[in-house]
Amino acid sequence: MKILDKYILKTFLRPFIATFLIVLFVLVMQFLWQMFENIAGKGISFVFIAKLMYYTTLMIVPQALPIAVLLSSIMALGSLGENYEFAAAKSAGVSLQRLVRPLIFLTLLLSAVNFIFLNNIFPYSVFKQRNLYYNIKKKKPALALVPGSFNNLESFQIKFDEKYGEEENLLKKVLIYDLSGRYGNTKVITAERGKIVSEDGSRYMTFILYDGYYYEDHTRMARTTAKRKKMPASSATFEEYEFNIDISKLVGNDALEDEKVKNNYNMRTLNQLSDTIPVLKNSYNELLRSRAATITSLSSAKLLYKYQDSLIPKNLDSLNILNNFTLDNKISILNSANTKINSALTNVSNNMKPMKWKRKTLNFFDSEFYGRIALSFSCLILFFIGAPLGSIIRKGGFGLPMILAIAIYVIYFFGNTMGKNLAEESSITSLLGAWISAMVMVPLGILLTRRATNDKGIFNTDAITQPISNFFKKFKSKKDN
Repeated sequence: MKILDKYILKTFLRPFIATFLIVLFVLVMQFLWQMFENIAGKGISFVFIAKLMYYTTLMIVPQALPIAVLLSSIMALGSLGENYEFAAAKSAGVSLQRLVRPLIFLTLLLSAVNFIFLNNIFPYSVFKQRNLYYNIKKKKPALALVPGSFNNLESFQIKFDEKYGEEENLLKKVLIYDLSGRYGNTKVITAERGKIVSEDGSRYMTFILYDGYYYEDHTRMARTTAKRKKMPASSATFEEYEFNIDISKLVGNDALEDEKVKNNYNMRTLNQLSDTIPVLKNSYNELLRSRAATITSLSSAKLLYKYQDSLIPKNLDSLNILNNFTLDNKISILNSANTKINSALTNVSNNMKPMKWKRKTLNFFDSEFYGRIALSFSCLILFFIGAPLGSIIRKGGFGLPMILAIAIYVIYFFGNTMGKNLAEESSITSLLGAWISAMVMVPLGILLTRRATNDKGIFNTDAITQPISNFFKKFKSKKDN
């Protein structure tokens, strides 16, 4: 390796390592901040918190790597231009392409590493992180109750003004709607104070209410008017009232290491995704065929065979089929057709939601497959934007390069997110949705590379200002004459 190549790599790797660690730290902290409400105060040991952070970090690495490549390429090439090292290299006959050649090979290596990471480590980290986070959320469900709004626990709607105490299990101004009955909201309980008692691993949450009022409506349960008038409702006040809520589905007796969430699309490798997608497509197509067959079976065209004996053989009207039937048969055919059309519309309406969800599930897998491949190339794409941009602006450090890197990545991220959302809603194909941001960025990279090679700025301002300047010069010369 030549001295020049070593120097260029050293100039790039220093800001790359620093920016990668900074970006990774910021993204991990942002992710953990979103999960903080479900983690804090649940008595989770530091070991499990460290595991959660470790798996989260592994998940974030494929996102942090392209940002670090973009920012460090702008900084490294900008620093070389700012210190007139580009000018010295060009005077010695070294072109821009020759200068960045070792960085291109390094970026190709980083793209390969990112692909391996996305295919092998990313699914594993998502699997471990989601299961650990899910198990942490299930611990001490009393802490998940939010003051000031209705909290849904099984068949109870619970609202309270304040939650306090060392364990935050004491409540003020409690309002509870009991929806466990057959007729919905018939029981209402209010209390001045309350207390939640729940043990780790218990399937029940116990509510103890103090100084409250109980009301139950019986009119919906009474079958006759006489019974409704006899006892329309019952009510009572109480000093202490206790009841249990079954939260086994929420809590369970599972340890934090249990792994129950397994079938998510982002927990699979590319090979597993490619094996699953054809199965999902066949299942979806089979559903469409079965629904189409059902609608065809409801077709009113078959009704004509029922009345074929009523046809008039001599004067058969092939254009207006109904004219071949008697008035009574016409009415019967039209009524039957109307019934079957309504049945077909009802069938379509009832099956629309499950069909859409099945299609969306297929789109999730498709988008994940193509999205990982596109994301692995993002390092290379963003490098060919950052490197020429840095040589054009000729500014190193974290100032202007940071602003430009954020602006470019926001455009890239917005395009990627928009494409993914459109693909998931079947507005565009998953392949187009995964590559739509690359289709925007690649022409920009080519444009910047050409302008940097020809020592031009980002914009040719002379093409705009020169005609205006010439116009005023001509106007002034005419005025002087």
